[in-house]
Amino acid sequence: MNTSIRIFAGVFFTFAIAWVGLVLIPHLQLKDLQSQRDEALGTLNPAPYTGIEIDGRSVYIDLGCTYCHSQQVRGGFYNADLERGWGTRRSHPLDYIYDEPQQLGTMRTGPDLANIGARQPSEEWHHLHLYDPQTTSPGSIMPPHRFLYEKRRISGQKADDALPLEGEFAPESGYEVVPTYEAKALVAYLKRLDQTYEIEEGQE
Repeated sequence: MNTSIRIFAGVFFTFAIAWVGLVLIPHLQLKDLQSQRDEALGTLNPAPYTGIEIDGRSVYIDLGCTYCHSQQVRGGFYNADLERGWGTRRSHPLDYIYDEPQQLGTMRTGPDLANIGARQPSEEWHHLHLYDPQTTSPGSIMPPHRFLYEKRRISGQKADDALPLEGEFAPESGYEVVPTYEAKALVAYLKRLDQTYEIEEGQE
């Protein structure tokens, strides 16, 4: 009986120490982080998500984008992420205060997306890339996401949000390709990914 109690106590103590180190201490350190106001621009950094950005984040999670893309600019001895142009500074806990769960990711089959909104601010580019990555990045191994778009017959005038597809990617004559709400939401979320603002002293 004493052996069983000792084993149980040892297992409990091991899990308790891990929980304190991995959950409780980080929570106590980060629970008071809040957006910082840029007085010159009158903006919050980071700003809370808008409704469509929240929906886009859900699409991002549903599609499993985090299995191929990370969202964290890493530092380290060589600062390789900064040299690649994936960010202007290392990612900071403040960058993720509105994310639950965070989409940090570990795989980089594709580039890091922590600052994709700053690197690629063009909405059109994102739609073309999602529809078929070969249109913007020849040789990319990212699969097309054409299911996020609707091909329909042109009725009268071409839609304002129709994709400017050319060559082998263009639909047949008389048709156009337009984004669904899910595509628009996902692009809004991707454009929102921008960690280029400065972190105030004392927050580092």
